[in-house]
Amino acid sequence: MSTQDIVAQAKALFAELDALPDDARMDAVNEIRLALHEHSPMRSEPVDCVIWVRQDAVHANDYNPNSVAPPEMRLLQLSIQADGYTQPIVAMSEEDGRYEIVDGFHRNRVGREVGAVRKRVKGRLPIAVINAGRTSREDRMAATIRHNRARGKHSVDTMADIVVDLHRRGWDQEKIGKELGMDADEVLRLRQTTGLAAAFADREFSKAWE
Repeated sequence: MSTQDIVAQAKALFAELDALPDDARMDAVNEIRLALHEHSPMRSEPVDCVIWVRQDAVHANDYNPNSVAPPEMRLLQLSIQADGYTQPIVAMSEEDGRYEIVDGFHRNRVGREVGAVRKRVKGRLPIAVINAGRTSREDRMAATIRHNRARGKHSVDTMADIVVDLHRRGWDQEKIGKELGMDADEVLRLRQTTGLAAAFADREFSKAWE
């Protein structure tokens, strides 16, 4: 069967979607996209499959240190209102069918809080799901920092808490720096903000100080 034949058959089948109510149609489209994703040569890339998830099934994480100033937030709102959603919200799929945001908290806010946008997207949010092998808490925290680091501003205290948390979870200073895009001095400075004992707990001092 040729590519054209496959596409023609798919289009004929998809035409039946038009008879469904919007909510049921969106659920069906999501399932079709997920099925196509399984056969895509790009299935290892999360952006290959963007689904529209009901807003009540999406929630924020408790570690995001990124903040957006009011002018930038207003610009983001204008961008989504004028241009539509051009970037999905990155999230992790949870066992209960809900999604925890890894990146895109402010895009999520616009979809929820701006009435015109909420109505336009029918109470849903565009979600790209991170790969299943990157769902541990430390991996999610690192992914959030990588997504946000070149945008907005980070709270130093929250960043320091994340660095210490990753250290307590077994990541050494080199791995933390590599995963978060920091040099060793920056990691150390963030750890110092939480107290010298925590900052230097795994460092060896010269015997000259004894």
